Amino acid sequence: MILQRYIITEILKPAAAILIVLVIILASYSAITYLAQAVAGSLPPSTVGLLILLRIGMSLEVLLPTTFYLSVVIALGRLYKDSEMTALSACGVGILGVVRPVFLLSLPVAVLAGCASLYIRPESYEKIYRVMDQAQAEFDISRLEADHFLEIGKGKYVFFAEEVGHSPHGAQRVFIRVAEGDKRQVIQAQRMIQGTDSAKGQRVLVFRNGAFYEFPVQGSQGAISHFDQAEYPLPDDAAAGSRYRRKAADSQELLKSSRLEDIAELQWRLSTPLSTVLLALVGVPLSKSNPRRGKYAKIGLAIIIFATYYQLFVIAKTWVEKAVVIPWVGIWWVPFLMAVLAVWLLWRTGEVFLRRPA
Repeated sequence: MILQRYIITEILKPAAAILIVLVIILASYSAITYLAQAVAGSLPPSTVGLLILLRIGMSLEVLLPTTFYLSVVIALGRLYKDSEMTALSACGVGILGVVRPVFLLSLPVAVLAGCASLYIRPESYEKIYRVMDQAQAEFDISRLEADHFLEIGKGKYVFFAEEVGHSPHGAQRVFIRVAEGDKRQVIQAQRMIQGTDSAKGQRVLVFRNGAFYEFPVQGSQGAISHFDQAEYPLPDDAAAGSRYRRKAADSQELLKSSRLEDIAELQWRLSTPLSTVLLALVGVPLSKSNPRRGKYAKIGLAIIIFATYYQLFVIAKTWVEKAVVIPWVGIWWVPFLMAVLAVWLLWRTGEVFLRRPA
């Protein structure tokens, strides 16, 4: 019992530091991405902080297993460096004496990671989609910057204006490209203002003295229209908000679905607790190192194994979605490979923990 508490304490010590570092890295990357969109005008600056927090919540399903995995490698690596593992072996402590506390500690971490994957992740995705849709629907000319392209709706709309006045309702010499399926629409006008359709109450863009071009992506057929004044409705977030997105779908809804994309998404979420335990077990033998090499000797190899494991999950998920593998096999062959690796590594490291009779 004392040995178990000691090993658990040693693992928990670096966990907080690792989690903080990973969160800072993720938050910095997210901040750069969202601030760039805010500067470009495609995202209101007031939503950047909320989106960063949602991105962190969405990533907890990866951050928690990663943190625990690296903590096991670093903590047990420190025990090797200080020759404490040698002392444990001299006292007759077998491999189960080290694996047992790691496994027991991995269970509550797996529960937390599972909750993050099954509930927090889809909820975060749902809120991110809602904020992005609302940002698109609340487009305002004041977000335009002269001589800069503004892209909204993931490239569906591209705006450009040579001049943007001090008033938030006017721009001069504008260019707009709209992607509608396999067709493209281009509007060029001398002036653009923002208004409201009195009949429908929908926000519209009013163009004056311009031309409207419509043509297919492939082919030579097209049409050109000239106008003195024309109105174009701004995108409404109602349709986007009601669109089905499996990453934001409730886990119970995915459980009832028979679509391959939903099955792959559900299996991805359910695999998170299992991955947490397997990564922790792999971290036990992986931490073995020569005392002269230090406690961080195996961090590089540990990161490579984790990156490979995660990439295999992405490949397996894609195979399920494209019906390359049958659903009952799904992505479960990836955890199976990790389990085989854990058993093999533990078997190889057995002599370090267990005295073998002469």
